[in-house]
Amino acid sequence: MPISNSPSEIFSFPMCHRIVSHRVARRAVFWLATLLCAAGALVFGAAPAAAADGYVDAVHYPAQEQGWDDFHGLERRLVQAFDDVCGDTICEGEFSNVQALRYRCSVRQSDGTMGQCMWTFAASNAGIDGATGTVMVDTRTWACRTPLGAQTPVATFYSVLTVARPLHVTLPGTTATIFDGLMDCLS
Repeated sequence: MPISNSPSEIFSFPMCHRIVSHRVARRAVFWLATLLCAAGALVFGAAPAAAADGYVDAVHYPAQEQGWDDFHGLERRLVQAFDDVCGDTICEGEFSNVQALRYRCSVRQSDGTMGQCMWTFAASNAGIDGATGTVMVDTRTWACRTPLGAQTPVATFYSVLTVARPLHVTLPGTTATIFDGLMDCLS
């Protein structure tokens, strides 16, 4: 329908009804959008607070990558200590090439309490089928839990393990060592 500029048509009931309806509809859409944005701000605005009460990787405690040096220093010492004892203890038997892959710990963001630490390992055993020349491989992986004491502060955890042989240090709040956890897991 073409729009007319004549005052009698502009102020006619159908045209006024269309203008008013359009304005009401626009206002309704505006208010609905405003309410949805406000609701979204409330929901998503609460997300950082929820995350602050959750757990983070130890390399990200107390903030993004601020634990990097401490954690990776610990991981290097643990891998070196594992390599030093592997041949005489854990790495005997079917899988003699056990390799430490990754050590990871979680920390409760709100108070710096350790959540859990897991250390992953892999190993393989390979042989040759003399008749076919086929290499036959048996692989194994492990995820070993560190026996943490309840409510262990991350600073205490790092402090206790800042020694030459961290595998054999009694962990805070326990009578166990990381090595004890590995023996239970890898044997």
